[in-house]
Formats: sequence, C-alpha cells, structure tokens
Amino acid sequence: MNQTKVKNSTFIYFIKIKTQNLPFDYDPGRQHTDMKKLKIGIVLYPTFGGSGVLATELGLALARKGHQIHFISYNQPARLDNYIENVFYHEVLIPTYPLFDFAPYEVALTSKLVNVTLNEGLDIIHAHYAIPHASAAYMAKQILLTHGINVPIVCTLHGTDITLVGRDSSYKPVITFAINHSDAVTAVSQSLKNDTLSHFEITKEIKVIYNFIEVAKYVYNPDECIKKIIAPGGEKLIMHMSNFRPVKRIPDIIRAFKIIRGKIPAKLIMIGDGPERQTAEDLAHELGVQEHVNFIGKIKSAEQILPCADLFMLPSNAESFGLSLLEAMASGVPGISTNAGGVPEVMIQGKTGFLSNVGDYEDMAKNAIYILEDETRFKEFKNNAKERAKFFDIANILPQYEELYLQLALKAKDLPTA
Repeated sequence: MNQTKVKNSTFIYFIKIKTQNLPFDYDPGRQHTDMKKLKIGIVLYPTFGGSGVLATELGLALARKGHQIHFISYNQPARLDNYIENVFYHEVLIPTYPLFDFAPYEVALTSKLVNVTLNEGLDIIHAHYAIPHASAAYMAKQILLTHGINVPIVCTLHGTDITLVGRDSSYKPVITFAINHSDAVTAVSQSLKNDTLSHFEITKEIKVIYNFIEVAKYVYNPDECIKKIIAPGGEKLIMHMSNFRPVKRIPDIIRAFKIIRGKIPAKLIMIGDGPERQTAEDLAHELGVQEHVNFIGKIKSAEQILPCADLFMLPSNAESFGLSLLEAMASGVPGISTNAGGVPEVMIQGKTGFLSNVGDYEDMAKNAIYILEDETRFKEFKNNAKERAKFFDIANILPQYEELYLQLALKAKDLPTA
C-alpha cells in the first residue's frame, strides 16, 4: 500500500491508504486525530555547538508532539541523557582497518541511514550540517530507491559548514552537490542564506527557518543562582558561552572586561572550553583580572545558569545566528555582540543590547557600561531582551518544520521510486 501524510493546524500525521488519492479533501485546519505520526531521522553532530543543540531540541520537541524521532550520530547527543518517549538513538559505528589511514565515516553513516530507514520506516531524513551529513543522506537515498523507497531529505545549513568548511576548495564541489540535490534546504538566518548563495552555485531554493529556544525554560531562580557565590558583593555578572574557537574572539572579552571593571564592580563567567581557553586565561593574568574571571568549562543546561547573568558577551567575527545570545535574551539578559552574520537579525540595536564592529572591544566595553550603570535603563534592556526572544520561541518555529515535512512527504508519495 502507498503511504502519505496529513495534518491539522499543529500536527503532522501518517496514514496508509489504498489509492493514490487522499480519502478526504486536504485541509490544514481540519483535525484528523485517528492517524499516526511521522518517523523522522535526524542526523547531527553530538556536540555542545549550536547545530547539535538545535537539532537535538528540534527532535525532542517533535517527540513531545507524538512524532517518532531517530537521532543518528557517532555519539549520543549532548542534551540526550535520559530515556524520552518517542526518542531513539542509533550510533554510527566506524570500523577500523589497517588499510584506512582515516576511518570512512561518511560511508558508515550512509549505511546506518539505509539500515535505520529500512528497519524503522523513516518518512523523512533531516540532515543538520551540509558535510558530511547531507552528502551521506543523498547516497542513502539513492540506495533506498533501489529498494522502492523514496525518503525525502531535508538539509539544514547552520554556519561553519558554509562560512568555514564550505569555502575549502576540497569540499566545495561536494557541498554544492549535496545542497542542490536535497529535497529541501533551510538556513538558520537570512545572512547565512545570502552567504550560501554568494559562495556556491546553488540552484535549490533555500528557506530561512530561524533557530529557536523554549522561552519558558529560562527562569531566574534566586535560590539556585550561582551569583551569590560568584558575586557575593553584589557585583554585576557578565557571561560568555561558546566552544572557545578562534572565530569567537575570546581575548576581546577579557580586554573589554578589564575596561568594564574600571567603571563598574563586575565578575566574568566563561562557559565552555576549546582551543582559546588557555590564551584567555593567560591574558586574564596579564591584565590583572584573573581573580574576577571564572572559567567553569562545559555545562549541559544553559537555562540553569544564564538567568543569573546581568550581561552576555558574544564578540565573534562570524555568527550564522547566535544561538547562545538568544538563550541569554530568553533569560532576560541584554547582549553585547558584534554586527557579524545573523546576529543583527536576533539583536535589536539599542533595545535588547548593542552591536559593535568586529574587534572593537573598547566600544563593547563602553556599551556594556552604558547598560549596567543605570538600574532603570538596565531593567528596560532586560525586559526588551526577554520580549524579543519570544519571537524565536519554539511554538512559532516548530510548525514551519512540520509544514515543510508535510509538503515533502505528500510530494514523495507521487514520485517514482525506481
């Protein structure tokens, strides 16, 4: 029998029918409560970076709505540490042979995608990050077509797959092909879409679907807040959270913080880890602020610590979106950032924080002082940040993915499979 999908205003459903025609007139507003949900494979990097977090939260949100979610990666996603209904994890095992200097992960991933689709009956494969996920998904799709199965591929572009990795000439042809041969392509900001179209010969339409957060999770709890430990004297608490790669310009935070402390009593918390951590620690000692800077490493739940902050800093020279900044805003925390990439699409200049040119840490410090030095002004920025974050709430973004899945699923049933 053929398979197709239908939905009401918020749900996508899965039914079996005996003919090519739907047994009713399709109406997005009509409820069809007797139908099953979609089975969606999500391919992701299981890291603390933005793409891994977004992909995991997307899957969890879909699972809460009844869809069956299959995470596929080489390691368990960072935010997936408990049993959750409708959620399954499939580890990509990479065999090692003396013949291979480097393990062929893309081949192993392709095989895993084929096996999971055959065994679980996936309706959609959603590949987060163009390389190697979208290219592996394409190969898996071609293999599945020989089995009479046409599974649509969604490719979501997150940033460095385009702005850094993608510009390497050795990867560019594969990325271009993978994007153009996906069934649907999304980007997490208009800026990233523009970058993709500028640097690749793209013939596929790219749909912008913004990153999201669940605003309700980010609640200030004074009893559990670390501020009373880190800043017992009532100092303002400034935070940064990232993977500490060079693109994040971590030293700019330390330099700006020294200027801020010259005007306002403040403490700095650096969340995360990576190649620039040691450089930042050395710089803090060099500038004499090491006693006021706390490097606490990686954390799994940003919503537990970000609401304790008074200000969030993100001085990157490239950001496709700025998910950590959005998490801070959802916590009611104003931001100090650069005007790089998609950040201006998230931040409202002079309302939820301030944007500076890349590398201008002195201007960042000046803007930080302006926000923090006046309590009335500070509260206004906090309220504005919280309100702006609601635009990116999962309740507004998730239906866009569901609608995309529905369109692809309906289209796939009418296409020849071999």
